[in-house]
Amino acid sequence: MNDKNIENSLIRYLNASASRKDLDVLNQWIQEPSSETIFKTYLKTHFAINSSMNTPNHNSMKERLLEEIRSDKKKIKRRRANTLLKYAALFVGIIFSGYLVQKSFFNTKETPALVVGEDAIILEHENGNVERLDKEGNTVITDATGNIVGKQQGEELVYTQGKSSEKLVYNTLKIPYGKQLKVALSDGTKVMLNAGSEFRYPVNFIKGKKREVFLQGEAYFDVAHDARHPFVVEANALDIQVLGTKFNVANYKEDVSTEVVLVDGSVMLQSNTETAEKSQTILSPGFKGIFKKSEKTIETKEVNTAIYTAWTDGFVVFREAPFQNILKKLERHYNVKIRNTNTTLANERFNATIDVENDTIDQVLEYFNKIYDIDYTIINNEVIIN
Repeated sequence: MNDKNIENSLIRYLNASASRKDLDVLNQWIQEPSSETIFKTYLKTHFAINSSMNTPNHNSMKERLLEEIRSDKKKIKRRRANTLLKYAALFVGIIFSGYLVQKSFFNTKETPALVVGEDAIILEHENGNVERLDKEGNTVITDATGNIVGKQQGEELVYTQGKSSEKLVYNTLKIPYGKQLKVALSDGTKVMLNAGSEFRYPVNFIKGKKREVFLQGEAYFDVAHDARHPFVVEANALDIQVLGTKFNVANYKEDVSTEVVLVDGSVMLQSNTETAEKSQTILSPGFKGIFKKSEKTIETKEVNTAIYTAWTDGFVVFREAPFQNILKKLERHYNVKIRNTNTTLANERFNATIDVENDTIDQVLEYFNKIYDIDYTIINNEVIIN
């Protein structure tokens, strides 16, 4: 592969202008064993050059760079992300952070810090009992008769396969803004729930019946293969049917469409409303299905799936995203209230990659202020976009 092509694709990625072809080239290149070291060296050098050209305090920036490199080693040891998107987002964040530091020498502004909410994850049993799940908890999950059906292991809820029954018993999880949760269903299917989601699912599935769950919000599914028991996600007016596959569903009630992005396998999409045509749409890997809620129609388009699944590794990626959509996602991930009073910004499109596990909401807002000149104030713990 031509080194110059790789370099040009990297530059376009860092400038948030990479095409799908650039991302495909880089994703293939980064899988080569020798590429990771080259890639890290290139990005750190790129950051150091930018910093030295724009920063009057060289010693301060050198110390910050070393601190970020040390921090990076810890993050890589913890996460071991293999795709370009997951790894590069960290370094893009470093470059942006360095830019903010050097800009702060010339423009300092006192801004109140936001207090992020601390709502708990709620587990509702079918009998009406409610449990609050602590992030570090080890709760035992029981049914109405006291039998253990699962347990919480920190940030994951794991259900065990129990005796087959003739009646479905459902649990419901409610994930507040600012939180996420992994769930292993009794059939072995793995689900990661995003902030602001509600997920209803059987404690145990019934032999001979389809496996059906209900989602309001966003989740990533890794479905256990079972040809005799199709797996169906009911996303309000849209049914998503699979046998065994990996896909992402975004179905927030305030969104005008439900989006299904297929990573691996095959899924079938079909509207379940009486007024909609009962045509079926089959997705192939690398495609997104878009169900328009008002028209009850389904469209498909080819996409870079890593952009839509990056949230499962702690990153939120925006590519040509409307500003109003960006603000809503920031509200969900950081559990803060944001009000946009600048109507001209609502439909403007922006590029950004945010490491939500390590970047605070204050840092993200400052990034948009410095890079895109978007002004904001904080009043009574609410962000006002001016």
